[in-house]
Amino acid sequence: MDAIILAGGLGTRLRPAVSDIPKSMAPVAGKPFLSYLLDWLTGRGIDNVILSVGYLREHIFKWIEKHGAEYPFKFLFAEESTPLGTGGGIRLALSKTSSDKVLVINGDTFFDADVSALASTDAAVTLALKPMKDFSRYGSVQLDAEGNVTGFAEKRYLEEGLINGGIYVVDKTKLDLRNYPTRFSFEKDVLEPLAGNGKLRGVICDGYFIDIGIPSDYTKAELHWSGYDTLLLDRDGVINVLRPGDYVKSWEEFEFIPEFLKAIPEWSSKFRNIFIVTNQRGVGKGLLSETELERIHMKMKEAIADAGGRIDGIYVCTAVEDSDYRRKPNPGMFEDILKEHPDVRRELTAMVGDKDSDIEFARRAGVNGYKIDWK
Repeated sequence: MDAIILAGGLGTRLRPAVSDIPKSMAPVAGKPFLSYLLDWLTGRGIDNVILSVGYLREHIFKWIEKHGAEYPFKFLFAEESTPLGTGGGIRLALSKTSSDKVLVINGDTFFDADVSALASTDAAVTLALKPMKDFSRYGSVQLDAEGNVTGFAEKRYLEEGLINGGIYVVDKTKLDLRNYPTRFSFEKDVLEPLAGNGKLRGVICDGYFIDIGIPSDYTKAELHWSGYDTLLLDRDGVINVLRPGDYVKSWEEFEFIPEFLKAIPEWSSKFRNIFIVTNQRGVGKGLLSETELERIHMKMKEAIADAGGRIDGIYVCTAVEDSDYRRKPNPGMFEDILKEHPDVRRELTAMVGDKDSDIEFARRAGVNGYKIDWK
């Protein structure tokens, strides 16, 4: 089977992390995101990889010229001189393929889907569907008992549902794209009209999924592939919602950031150690007691455990003075961690925070820092 990678999207939402390169070339743990897609395709029966490229495609050309021989595929290019939309891009790339069934994947999404199951249906197009909980960022897909896609719903909050994971198997003998306009949307103009007539199937796959189209998921991708074993987390703004001009003074005022609760189970399975390092000046100012702070953290850890995650330790500085060595951005709390946990190594530790002071803390502590924005 041949595979198409839609690799022309620009990383406009990722700037300044990614500037003036296609999203598929966004550096993740020192390698372009495209390399992880090609690693995943290796060993899955793919003969030819057709890269659908557009603006700034020379970055992809140069990388494939240098690294293409490392992969067991023949590389071809479908070049868009003008934007064709996802539909026009797929149609052009399909003209370069030789197999009847073709795997199509988005260049900014990694989804460990079951390719064999996708290729085994008799549908014109088969979608890989990812189960999600508590989401509003994606539209949802309706599936009947036989696996037929019956409809698509617009983005809205759902407690649980299935989303289009951005991976398809297209049967060229059953899907004719010749009569579509020059530029069209594969999702809107092809998939949605096919829903409900038996030509569109869905296969539920629950493998690892990441869409690097927004900064927070880009940071999560960095953490996933970078090889760290210890994770440091700021609290306010990373775990719980900030209270502008105020402090979280009781458990009743503590509100989890929903995206954190989705991320912590995966982080807990990946990292050997997870520690919170948090300034709590409110205690030093007498706005809450140390006993109440301990209560907040006890209940926070219980709720994280209920969500499938864990916290291995909480390090707190209640000092009011910025000069205090334990107060971030000073590195004292990390020095405490090193003393109490001899297995922690600086070079294998990452810090995640929401403020510049968190990144400065990471620099002073000698670890890599990542600023996360959950929006």
